[in-house]
Amino acid sequence: MSYRSIAYVSGTLLLVTGGALILPVICSLWYGEGDLFALVVSMFVPIAVGLPLRMLFRADKNLGTRESFLIAVFGWVAISAVSTMPFLIHGSIGSFTDAFFEMMSGYTTTGATILTDIEALPHGLLLWRSETHLLGGMGFLTLTILFLPHGVGGLRMFRAESSPGQVITKERFTARNRDAIWYLWAIYLVLNLAQIGLLMLGGMSLFDAACHAFGTVSTSGYSPYNASVGHFQSAYVDWVVILFMFLGGVTFMLFFFLVQREWKVVWRNTELRWYVSLTVAFCLGVSLLLWLQETYEPLDALRYGTFQVVSLLTTTGFTTADYELWPQAAQMMLFLVCFIGACAGSTTSGIKIIHYVLIWKFGVAAIKKIFFQPLAVLSVRVNGRRVNELILYLAVFYFIVNIFLVLLGGVVLTLLDELDYLSAMSAVISALMNIGPGFGAIGPSENFAFLSDASKWFLAWNMLVGRLEMFSALVVFYPSFWRS
Repeated sequence: MSYRSIAYVSGTLLLVTGGALILPVICSLWYGEGDLFALVVSMFVPIAVGLPLRMLFRADKNLGTRESFLIAVFGWVAISAVSTMPFLIHGSIGSFTDAFFEMMSGYTTTGATILTDIEALPHGLLLWRSETHLLGGMGFLTLTILFLPHGVGGLRMFRAESSPGQVITKERFTARNRDAIWYLWAIYLVLNLAQIGLLMLGGMSLFDAACHAFGTVSTSGYSPYNASVGHFQSAYVDWVVILFMFLGGVTFMLFFFLVQREWKVVWRNTELRWYVSLTVAFCLGVSLLLWLQETYEPLDALRYGTFQVVSLLTTTGFTTADYELWPQAAQMMLFLVCFIGACAGSTTSGIKIIHYVLIWKFGVAAIKKIFFQPLAVLSVRVNGRRVNELILYLAVFYFIVNIFLVLLGGVVLTLLDELDYLSAMSAVISALMNIGPGFGAIGPSENFAFLSDASKWFLAWNMLVGRLEMFSALVVFYPSFWRS
């Protein structure tokens, strides 16, 4: 284990965190609401710790797999812990547990909150809360890689946040074209700026537009208002947010290929076609139910139904209405959407569409082999290329473990807080899939403040497991991981 490499990268993580607080400091100076001291202290502390670590240690070339996984897991934990400082110093969040839950939820793009009155916080703290989405949406480690020397295990760190299906998405991403990360971040920031501009055209202030853009493209869900996007009661705002939530759910490498004018790569992408088809199907299904059961007029049914489907499918978690008041059939469709997620390699979390594609194709091929062509070679093709059998087995295993973690987590929460089974299961789904709102006691009009500290820590860990696509967060508990 190269501890000097871990110290060097950890120092870089701290420097990035401290530097990111510049925007909230500027915001605090502009609004003058008494949060400046907390933000300035919180900015200098990680810099004061991170700078010596980066200067005193040097990372080894080709950072090892174990070091990459360790940084991927404990780096997110450490940064979430450090990022609680503004709230704790200011006093707007009284306990470290609550502040850590809020920050882990922000960085993992979950969007679950313990705040009962979001609008009571100063603008500087609200911007920092939303900025954690901006940093975590593309992956905090990918941002850190940009500040590391060439050859210091950037590829391994990049893959430490990947699920089996994302191997297909990132198969052309090699250690030598790290410049692609610059492209990804550039595209990501351009999308944020574009949405900010469109929201301001709709009458939003720069502050509101920035906070909601940070929570949209990153598919995260923090809003500076208690009523989320529903606060604005604007069809224009809703459709702009819908568009950018959908774009946030697209594999970002496809944007990269578009910039490179590799049209065929985008056109033949199997997951993208499934993503568009599923989104349209669920949006029309929920909207039709809302109209037929006279919950809304046709245009409003399409607007509210589409917004909520895209929000939950992309694991964003914004809301414009209390969907628990909708017909049961519509709620059931939304509940089903929570188990899907958008595209691998996007800013979204969840099981991901690519895994369903792999499992479906694997199942069809297996049936053909068993009943019709017993001598045939089992073959699954995605994006025009044959998929390695190991990836297929891992995809099935990934799906099974996700369902198992949801069921096990539901049992744990019923024991910790005596929640009803719907609320317990929904809370775990919300955390593990990084969705935010759920059903029952943690529905769209509720929050997570009432839970015990033990439940909050358990859910915070589930957020990290979900954001790191499960394997990276769980492998560190395997005894052989620590053996030399």
